[in-house]
Amino acid sequence: MSEKQFIVIGLSDSRSQWFTPEVRELVSSGHVFSGGRRHHEIVKDILPEDCIWINIVVPLDRVWMEYAKYDKIVVFASGDPLFYGFAATLTREFPDCCMKVYPAFNSLQMLAHRMLLPYAEMVNVSVTGRPWNGLDTAVIRQCPLIGVLTDHKKGPAEIAGRLLEYGYGNYMMTVGENLGNERDELVMSLSLEDASGKIFSNPNCVILTKTYSRKRYFGIPETDFFHLEGRKNMITKMPVRLMAISMLDLYDRHTLWDIGFCTGSVSIEAKLQFPSLEVIAFERREESRELLIENCCKFGAPGITGVIGDFMNCDLSGYTSPDAVFIGGHGGGLAEMVCRIYKVLNKGGVIVFNSVSEESCNVFRETVESCGGVIETEHILILDDHNPITILKAK
Repeated sequence: MSEKQFIVIGLSDSRSQWFTPEVRELVSSGHVFSGGRRHHEIVKDILPEDCIWINIVVPLDRVWMEYAKYDKIVVFASGDPLFYGFAATLTREFPDCCMKVYPAFNSLQMLAHRMLLPYAEMVNVSVTGRPWNGLDTAVIRQCPLIGVLTDHKKGPAEIAGRLLEYGYGNYMMTVGENLGNERDELVMSLSLEDASGKIFSNPNCVILTKTYSRKRYFGIPETDFFHLEGRKNMITKMPVRLMAISMLDLYDRHTLWDIGFCTGSVSIEAKLQFPSLEVIAFERREESRELLIENCCKFGAPGITGVIGDFMNCDLSGYTSPDAVFIGGHGGGLAEMVCRIYKVLNKGGVIVFNSVSEESCNVFRETVESCGGVIETEHILILDDHNPITILKAK
């Protein structure tokens, strides 16, 4: 069986593409071609007669079935096919293929060129068919320059709205529409407020430029949070919160579960210090749903998933398995909760528990041991006139 070959050629949005002699020869001698419908419109006049064209449309399973019929395929893709592009997808689907890539400028490079913007330090993210994670991480870190690849659902207006919702009005937005298209190209710089209410032409991309630094918290005073009405003491105090987060060893972790989040203080503090961390917060009180949203917006912590309901009855199969768990509340069912956590905790994961009584300390220690774990660290903190709190870390 011959080796499958892909020739992947990057395109701009120009209707008069320039190709090197090598690429022109590859096109003129090719027989099977593929790309999106927009790519076909751009190159159809230079394709050989009687060639085969395979449209790239989702679901991609149908595309892979067509590709399987041929040994050599010339694929057209947007910009640099290895920059959040189709070449990376091909490599995952056909790991043993032979591939050669001929890139064009990607759209964010083109937009930086139009802005005369040195972009060596720009952080690039994509929300094209993806969640907000990459953009959230860059914004929490307050990167000075953020390039964003968009799509029809997450365009400039939606990006501006998200930044404003979480208090990141300290960015100016530059939008590039139809870059490379001689007739329709448009570049504009505008405030997030103006962008949030505007309709933009597709395709487009965005560069966010930080205009000033907003406050980034490290150790948020508990008095600054929105609280449950009449229950201001139902929050993990700042020194205890920071100690617990330190014991969770979040630097190399991927997913944190915060069980019994109440106001969301631990989740928010962890997200601000480790922006790429996936945080899933559980709480049985319905009134905490809006409370978490309000506090996330106040402190600039997008991307935290709030789950309302009794943790012991929640279907956990739809959530990423944790490698770190903080227990902030257990409702009297600590042993059962720890056992349930150990069933889903990733290998090498940790559990941190704040205990306010010797009884709960003993239950936690005994249950961890019965589940095959070990207590690695214990610390006792006394704050003002509050009772001592024991923070335990299990592995």
